[in-house]
Amino acid sequence: MSEAARSLLQRWGASFRKGTDFDSWGQLVEAIDEYQILARHLQKEAQSQHNNSEFTEDQKKTIAKIATCLELRSAALQSTQSQDEFKLEDLKKLEPILKNILTYNKEFPFDVQPVPLRKILAPGEEEHLEFEEDDEEGGAGAGSPDSFPARVPGTLLPRLPSEPGMTLLTINIEKIGLKDAGQCIDPYITVSVKDLNGIDLTPVQDTPVALRKEDTYVHFNVDIEIQKHIEKLTKGAAIFFEFKHYKPKKRFTSTKCFAFMEMDEIKPGAIVIELYKKPTDFKRKKLQLLTKKPLYLHLHQTLHKE
Repeated sequence: MSEAARSLLQRWGASFRKGTDFDSWGQLVEAIDEYQILARHLQKEAQSQHNNSEFTEDQKKTIAKIATCLELRSAALQSTQSQDEFKLEDLKKLEPILKNILTYNKEFPFDVQPVPLRKILAPGEEEHLEFEEDDEEGGAGAGSPDSFPARVPGTLLPRLPSEPGMTLLTINIEKIGLKDAGQCIDPYITVSVKDLNGIDLTPVQDTPVALRKEDTYVHFNVDIEIQKHIEKLTKGAAIFFEFKHYKPKKRFTSTKCFAFMEMDEIKPGAIVIELYKKPTDFKRKKLQLLTKKPLYLHLHQTLHKE
């Protein structure tokens, strides 16, 4: 084992133990922070190029799955109903795997997928880089996208088990209207459920890359299974949809705009919702419409109740 790899594993192990200690002591804010910071470090290592990494591709896949589990535990701690979600005792099973990542060759104990392969930005970093309006009108073909690492969004989760008297929601994302729809590279949508303080109530999901671009629309036609029964969502919660696309000039994935749906809008059938300018305002305090043109996010809702 190289000194660099040994140092990384020691730092990761210390951070992992710190997070699980905070978790077991009931210091949830500190645990969430530690989990999210470690997940971001693991994601960066998992996405690093072969020549710049201390780990094999198989080892990086395992590292990425551990990062996903850290995010799932973080989401569970932020949820008001966590009995069916990722538990601390589950997370603790991953500590020896992380510690012995160089020799670990068994099947991963949980059925999770690595996060999308894209540049990971710290909170606020993307907003700082992307505060100006998009400057790529007519320039989406610049550079050679094939020369960059593959970006494979798609972290959709299956429908939860039904419960008597409880309602589950499936949202079909049909399409989004944008004036420059045809210029968006590898577009996808990140779906999250937040409370009034912007805290995640369910695991975040990414759609696969859009099916096609046509005129002023990007078409998805993909189902999102909301990962909590509607009756268990906190008052004032909202479902957010962040439209993201790849910027070859800057070599990272950027949020272009966002939309959200509040609880009183959860009704079966079709709905169109307005688009807002970035940065994403999860607290819904300073909203600014993206355009005055009649361009929206088109959704279709299906409610499932036992």
